Amino acid sequence: MSWRRALLRTFAVMVGPRPVVLSGPSGAGKSTLLKRLLKDYENVFGFSVSHTTRNPRPGEVNGKDYHFVTREKMREEIDAGGFVENAEFSGNMYGTSKAAIQAVQAQNQICILDIDMQGVRSMKRTDLNPIYISIQPPSIEILEKRLRDRQTETEESLQKRLNAASIDMELSKEPGLFDLIIINDDVDVAYSELKKILVEEIQKAQGSKKS
Repeated sequence: MSWRRALLRTFAVMVGPRPVVLSGPSGAGKSTLLKRLLKDYENVFGFSVSHTTRNPRPGEVNGKDYHFVTREKMREEIDAGGFVENAEFSGNMYGTSKAAIQAVQAQNQICILDIDMQGVRSMKRTDLNPIYISIQPPSIEILEKRLRDRQTETEESLQKRLNAASIDMELSKEPGLFDLIIINDDVDVAYSELKKILVEEIQKAQGSKKS
């Protein structure tokens, strides 16, 4: 890549809306808060298209559902520092590339990333400068009730989620890791807190669409 292209890409990241990293245990309410954001601010937020080494399923479109790549290609890009986070599930690799986030920013949209604690730490090593937000339940007891009320978990999977949540809740307290920790006890209050920290980026994205 020429120095001009590198400079332009860096400048594009700097002037575009900052990405938003949402993290927190399953059952904390991330999806509920996200749905409200997307409903209230149409076309302001976007999601990066993840990479995967698995084969496309019927109806899936390359570049829309996923970027389908070979293991060799993905490993090469990871080693070159092109990914902000990656993981392996059931023998297939998945991950989020810097380029996928920048593609959302290029449309003057706020890129939303829902990633785990490992992904948050990986993101800290990039130059993408996101807003880091942790969504947490009021307590592990309330989280357990929420998960049980869903009636979608076996006892074994529920215990695994609760163990993972306990670790997540403890790690989220690390100073400087998140810009904001929202304790989702009341969804209206939590949503108000979320909008407050995002208002500047929302206005930036809305302003660019009007101009």
